Amino acid sequence: MIRIDTEELREYLSSVLKDKVTINYMGELCKDKIRKKRLKGFGYGLPYLVEIDVRGKKKSLVLETLKRGGFGHEHFSDRAQVVIWQHSTFNKLPKHVRSYDVGAFTKEGRLMSLGDCIEYFILMEKVEGKLYHFDLDRIKTTNESNELDVRRCLTLSDYLVKIHAKKRAEPQLYIRRARELLGHGECIMGLIDSYPSGLPYIDEKRLKKMEKMCIEWRYTLKKRSHRLSQVHGDFHPWNIIFRKGTDFTNLDRSRGEWGEPADDLSSMSINYIFYSLQVHGKLEGHFERLFSRFWQNYIDKTGDYEILEVIQPFFAWRGLVIASPVWYPNLTEDVRIKIFNFINNVLGTDRFDLKSINSYIA
Repeated sequence: MIRIDTEELREYLSSVLKDKVTINYMGELCKDKIRKKRLKGFGYGLPYLVEIDVRGKKKSLVLETLKRGGFGHEHFSDRAQVVIWQHSTFNKLPKHVRSYDVGAFTKEGRLMSLGDCIEYFILMEKVEGKLYHFDLDRIKTTNESNELDVRRCLTLSDYLVKIHAKKRAEPQLYIRRARELLGHGECIMGLIDSYPSGLPYIDEKRLKKMEKMCIEWRYTLKKRSHRLSQVHGDFHPWNIIFRKGTDFTNLDRSRGEWGEPADDLSSMSINYIFYSLQVHGKLEGHFERLFSRFWQNYIDKTGDYEILEVIQPFFAWRGLVIASPVWYPNLTEDVRIKIFNFINNVLGTDRFDLKSINSYIA
């Protein structure tokens, strides 16, 4: 329940209607129009009637919030998206009820107008340091690594151990995230749709097969809702800034506060494979060492062997990213072919084998 002050509501309506407003009544909108009491609290998902006078003319308005919960409305941002879209379209359709404004409640119970907004932004602090991918670039170029490289790798693994320890019991949210893994514009199907036709290393037939295999995996994931955990959502070397030693900061958390831990594990560890493919054509040397240490540390500290039974479609998604001619236009065809081999073979295995990476690539 959101508590708002009548005067706050009056000021808000006056600013929207650009005239002095007097509030005669506000309360739940009842079908039988029986209003026995006046309410000052607005509940989620319920329409509220607001009766006002404007220069002697009576107006009846409806103030409504969107109900929390399933059907893609779990997050505050989901509900914001719906009402912003409604305001932008209601008045364009003939014979549709008119929208006066779209707004938001503040923590203090004030009402803030968003109706004139045409784009949204985020303001953040600036963080000093160097992106983690520069470490991997150096190892690729010099074919040398050091103990700091191992310490940073283990630090990132430890970080995931810590954040993934926070669990949440909300099965429908886990199922939603599994659905988004396939259908979200930034995930599997969105990536597939970004591939141009006529590529020598991947064709429509193989992409369709990949999608169908991922649909099978969605039904596997739906049964693992107990795994819902706090996640980053885009945990890769271009979203991590290191300073001195192992001190680091994350950037660009994406797509949800809660999800499957395999999302973060695949997002980071596939890059050790990716860099090694560019140098050796397989996973070996320094990048194999980092891959093994990253995973072994995580498994040892979490005991989460079940992750090896759900990570396959997440590796497929991240594989589609690194093989993409849009994101990585300068890769050799041989590297792209091996990435697609990896995707196909991993999707075809019930349990991911950390020691069989090169067999998946072959």
